[in-house]
Amino acid sequence: MTSTNWTIRPERYDTPDATALRRDYYDEVASRYWRRPATAAEVDEGLTGDGVEQLTPPTGQFLVGRADGKSAACGGVLMLDAERAELTRVFIRPAFRGTGGATLLLDALESAAVELGARRMVLNTRLDLVEARALYTRRGYREIPAYCEGPYMDVWYGKELTGR
Repeated sequence: MTSTNWTIRPERYDTPDATALRRDYYDEVASRYWRRPATAAEVDEGLTGDGVEQLTPPTGQFLVGRADGKSAACGGVLMLDAERAELTRVFIRPAFRGTGGATLLLDALESAAVELGARRMVLNTRLDLVEARALYTRRGYREIPAYCEGPYMDVWYGKELTGR
């Protein structure tokens, strides 16, 4: 494996790179859920009204990761209350998986949450997203009781951010 130079920075959710990453994210999670390729219309529908505009300070932050200058990853944090942030839209393009970007992205997202005032990070995910669940547990996230509900939520995780 060659060394990959990652940079992860805040970026508006509606830049061309951020939009393409969000589309790829939704395409992958929807296709896995439906067990068939999602159509462009389904991706459009899924992104419509998804609340991404909240991922700007002071309510949240959206980050884009670049590997060797190419847009490769994204993720967001959303403040749920004064001390709790939700991790959302965490995605690494398949070609860049295994290059260390996921760890760097989670570090940057946790730091962004702390900067927004969070002391705890929470997230929800699906059981079929086994790679994501493995990443979260490796990074110290533990299962917690459900803090929200929805059709695409099977398991909830949390992690204290104090002492960062």
